[in-house]
This record gives sequence, C-alpha cells and structure tokens, in this order.
Amino acid sequence: MRIGILSDTHDKVGRTSRAVALLLSEGAEVLIHCGDLTEPDVVYECIGAPAYFVFGNNDFDVKGLRKAMQVIDATCLEWGGEVELAGKRIAVTHGDSMKEIRRLLAKHPDYLLTGHTHAPSDEREGNTRLINPGALHRTKVRTMAILDVATDELRFLTLPEKE
Repeated sequence: MRIGILSDTHDKVGRTSRAVALLLSEGAEVLIHCGDLTEPDVVYECIGAPAYFVFGNNDFDVKGLRKAMQVIDATCLEWGGEVELAGKRIAVTHGDSMKEIRRLLAKHPDYLLTGHTHAPSDEREGNTRLINPGALHRTKVRTMAILDVATDELRFLTLPEKE
C-alpha cells in the first residue's frame, strides 16, 4: 500500500489540488495530511483516496475543518492519533507538541508522521520511523512524500512551481 503524505498546506488550495493529483498519479492509495490546513477549502482538495487528517497549530476553524472532513468522508484524528493500514501502525500528529509526539511514540508505532517544521525528514527512533513530508507553504522547495509500507520505501516529491 502506498500512502501519500502532505502537511502545512496553509490554505493554499491550488497547491494542495496539484499535490494530491501528483500523489495519486504516483500510486497513492491513501492520503494523510499532517496538519496546518488552515481552512476547510483545503480539505475538499484531498479527494480521490481515503483520507486522514490531524489538526495543526494554525488550524483555528476546527469545527469547519471537521465538517469538511465529514463531507468528503475522511477520518479526523484530531490533534494526534493512530491508524492501521496494510498491517502497519501509523501514528500522526502535526509535530508542534512534544507531549503529543511522546504520547504517540510510547505506543511504538511502525511510523510516526509529522509536519510543522516545513522541512522534509526521515529518521528513526528505536523501531519507529519518523517521517515529515515537508510543506507546500513557507518553504523554498514545496515537498510531499509517498510511502510504500510493503517495501518501506519512502520518496519525497517536489511540487513544480506554477502559481
């Protein structure tokens, strides 16, 4: 199973639409957004595959975001949560709360997906692989990631300039 991972879209609807299209064209079967959507219109662009979301420190319209997630039949993991996909335990949080990161790491998931730093990263802490896909806003290079959980292969994708 291939998981498309994005974060820190910060109300950039056009960029989000293009990023989702790129992830789907690369074979993403599931989308996970690691927070900082900032407005519900971004949620509506995350269609074409089952989607999971967490809130970030810039997501102030939580009620509106939850409603948009319901409309597209997505799963809201609130400020942090865990999902099992293809036999792998995947924890997701935005990354701005060390308390939340520690809480999720204590569950020893296979993967912990975060955002917040606007910089792509791929690290390990014990048996948990920590992945940050980067960002689509406030960064020189706009990135997202695709993770194949069957092979543990991770690729960072760059969103070409257009806007």
